[in-house]
Amino acid sequence: MASPSSALNKSSMVQQGRIRVLKEGSTPSGRDAGPVVYWMFRDQRLRDNWALIHAVDQANKANVPVAIAFNLFDQFLGAKARQLGFMLRGLRLLHRDLEQTLQIPLLDSHSGEAIETIPNFLREYGASLLVTDFSPLREVQKWKEEICKRVGKKVSIHEVDAHNIVPTWVASEKLEYSARTIRGKINKLLPEYLIDFPTLQPPSIKWAGTNQSIDWDDLITEVLREGAEVPEIKWCESGENAAVEILMGSKNGFLTKRLKNYSTDRNNPLKPGALSGLSPYLHFGQISAQRCALEAKKNRKNCPQAVDVFLEELIVRRELADNFCFYQPRYNSLQGAWEWARKTLMDHASDKREHIYTKEQLENAQTADPLWNASQLEMVHYGKMHGFMRQIKNICRMYWAKKILEWTRGPEEALAISIYLNDKYEIDGRDPNGYVGCMWSICGVHDQGWQERQIFGKIRYMNYAGCKRKFDVDGYIAHVKRLVTETKKRKAESSLGKEAKELRV
Repeated sequence: MASPSSALNKSSMVQQGRIRVLKEGSTPSGRDAGPVVYWMFRDQRLRDNWALIHAVDQANKANVPVAIAFNLFDQFLGAKARQLGFMLRGLRLLHRDLEQTLQIPLLDSHSGEAIETIPNFLREYGASLLVTDFSPLREVQKWKEEICKRVGKKVSIHEVDAHNIVPTWVASEKLEYSARTIRGKINKLLPEYLIDFPTLQPPSIKWAGTNQSIDWDDLITEVLREGAEVPEIKWCESGENAAVEILMGSKNGFLTKRLKNYSTDRNNPLKPGALSGLSPYLHFGQISAQRCALEAKKNRKNCPQAVDVFLEELIVRRELADNFCFYQPRYNSLQGAWEWARKTLMDHASDKREHIYTKEQLENAQTADPLWNASQLEMVHYGKMHGFMRQIKNICRMYWAKKILEWTRGPEEALAISIYLNDKYEIDGRDPNGYVGCMWSICGVHDQGWQERQIFGKIRYMNYAGCKRKFDVDGYIAHVKRLVTETKKRKAESSLGKEAKELRV
């Protein structure tokens, strides 16, 4: 691959450090230049999108049109109706907004393997430049390496980190040990990268090709049917506008109405409203973390402690997760842990367990621990587990995953089950934050060694009694029972409604 920014014009609207040239093709000019294609997958938004800004900027410089290609990852890491339904509903709104405001087509490159569909798409339209989103996940990195080999010689490929405020490869050139080691590096670069976005205007050359008519209703119906094992959730609406409403809406926006209690209440599972509620939107790229940070900084004078805590989670912790997955290809394996953690876990792998549960028992919340069962049921039925219980966002200790380590045959099985359950049921699963959260709890990643004990070795320990000291455990269990009852009731009513409709037909 070519070195970062080696073929970029210094007058680009996007900072050169945010762009990596994965493949440098020939640079045709005039009539020989082909269109620019933006392969969108991790940052699914129109506003505040550095990758889209770069694609339009490069198209205008070459005097060519620009289009957006989307490849449906229908089998990506076990995503079900819950995740795919949310994503596709957001894309349907994005498709409309792109055509109305920028006159840029969103073209479906069809479901299937990206290593085949994206090169075919580029050949079909004679593209000269492919702009892609950045993801540290190894599957996506491997796809891009293969795509670089499969496209024609004239095609250049640019990767843009529009997901992080400080681009991953700029924040650090190596695997960081902890938040402490990366925090100073990121904070030093924030004045350069935490800037407002330029105004994005429609491309100067309009797309002349045929605009595909995507039947979103059929597509959504299909993924809902195939992924019905994990149904959609009702508590969050998809799309950019919904994301902005959650961030700073006048009715119940995080920054406008709920920010002041964030630093004190975010670790209380009985106060879910204290959390930002932004994680689904950040995961699917329906809102920019940079926009969230910019707006939060405007409120710092009113709530300095809350804003500082929020920015720590939004920037340092999220970007630490991307750093880990980018520089550690075994990010979801015991082999990705530090040597001290691997040793202590293996030293205690054969320790006697009070309980041994199967994956099925854990998935169905069939343990002797009512608190753990409640946290699992909350994730299954609500699509989200409170940060205190799950610790995917590195807010505090993780109870849920640590008990899986305690109740399975060894650390490898515990890690595999925790990732399986997280990716299957969490609306924001299959994410660096999720992998790092599980690795933090079970494998001590980004943590330190603690007092040695059975099963855990030197991995940080957490138990039921500790939770009772920190929050109302019985109240949380009752809260989840009500939530599950309401969810099952709505599901039953929906099924009856469908049956009645079919009978009328």
